[in-house]
Amino acid sequence: MHGWALGLARQLGKEGITVNVLAPGYVQDTDIFHGQDTADFGAAKVADTLVGRPGTPADVAAAISYIASADAGYLTGQIIGLNGGAVLGR
Repeated sequence: MHGWALGLARQLGKEGITVNVLAPGYVQDTDIFHGQDTADFGAAKVADTLVGRPGTPADVAAAISYIASADAGYLTGQIIGLNGGAVLGR
């Protein structure tokens, strides 16, 4: 998906269309891990972050709200890691 999005950003930028990818890390209270999300699993994922907490659906919604807004009109071709610092940017 990352490569596809970056190619689209190149292709569509001249038309004023932005393309970005939101790559969330561990987000508590979701079904993304399909029952594997035990207390130990969650604690290990939180320990990997720099902020000391899991992500929340509200964190994801806020990031999407920004990316989709006119305020983000200069943001394109980016992979945005929303992971509390578990994976640092490049």
